[in-house]
This record gives sequence, C-alpha cells and structure tokens, in this order.
Amino acid sequence: MSDFTHPVTDRRTALAPDLRSMPDRAARAWVERMAVRHLGGSRYAVDSQSGATYVVDAVEGTCTCPDATIRGETCKHRRRVAIEITTHRVPPPGKRRATCAACGTETFVAETAQPPLCGNCELEPGDIVQDRETGDRLLVTAVTDQRADEVEIPSADTTVADYPTNEGYPADDVVVEVAYLSDALDSTDPRTYSFPLSRLAQTEDAALVDV
Repeated sequence: MSDFTHPVTDRRTALAPDLRSMPDRAARAWVERMAVRHLGGSRYAVDSQSGATYVVDAVEGTCTCPDATIRGETCKHRRRVAIEITTHRVPPPGKRRATCAACGTETFVAETAQPPLCGNCELEPGDIVQDRETGDRLLVTAVTDQRADEVEIPSADTTVADYPTNEGYPADDVVVEVAYLSDALDSTDPRTYSFPLSRLAQTEDAALVDV
C-alpha cells in the first residue's frame, strides 16, 4: 500500500524478483502489508503489518524500528520505502506529489515548486522558447503562479486570457513573463510581456542570457 492509488508515471515497473532467492528481510519487504506515507523531505512513515508505525529517513538510511535501532540491520521498512520510491508510488526525497498547473498531469515536483509543473511543461528563467503564433524566439524571465484570467495587461485594458491573440488558450493557464530574445541580447533591462504558458513552445537552445 502507499499514499496514493496509482503511480504518477506510465512507465512500466519491474515485477517482484524471485523471493525464494532473497534474504528474509528483503522478501518480507515485498510481501508484507505496509502503507508508506511521505512526511516531507527524506522522511517516510511506514505503517507495518503488526500495526506499529515507524519512521524511515531515506537519505540518512535510518528507521525507528527495533530491527534497525537495536540490531543495526537494514530493516524491511527501509527496504519497502526504497521499493515504493523506485516504483514511483511515493515521491522521492525532496519532492512532493502534485497536479501540473499547466496540463493537469499528476507528477512529482520539488517541494518548493510554485507553480507545480511537470517535466513537459516546466520552464525556468533563462530558457529560450518560441511563440507558437508568430514564431518569435523569447527569453523566459519569470514563471508566475497566476492564471491568465487574473493578470491584467494595462496597456490593452484586458487580461492575458482575453487578449485577442491569446484566444483559444486556457483561461487558467499559468502566466509566463518573457522578453523578446533580440531585445534581451541588446539590453540589460528589456521590456517583458505576459504570455499563457501553453502558447510557448520549448526549444533545444541553451539559455543565452542570465536573468
């Protein structure tokens, strides 16, 4: 068992190994009923089959169970946490489960990520993107946590969502602040513009400008 029903990835995961060839603790980690819950950082609560709950630190390699604290063994709880992380049933250390703010995909993101974005949608300041409407190359200066229907464009007296050239893009799209690449290369303080994230196509270019 784990803290959510399905893994957040559609990648196939390996079946359990041949338990007959495994040490007892390793085999029990696969077959016993345990529920693993991410507590944040690298700590996980493991509700064991016996009814007791222990805390595993996946980075420190510790567990609060007697097998680990008294006998110094690599216990079944630590092994089970490793299995749950490897099979994408719980977040790895330093990450959390979230819904991508752009496409709605369930994913794991950094615990401090705002807005939460999956790998396919994630942008960072300094990334070069392309405007799907015009083909212009743009430099990302900021990724906000605001929706396109919340951000005003004062010069046009409208929101990003209602701006004429943004018709057809989701009103709840995350707003990304960008500068035209030519301006960014020629100026230390280029003018920035607000775009809905899904209007921006990622490119293979490396970042050319520090922001």
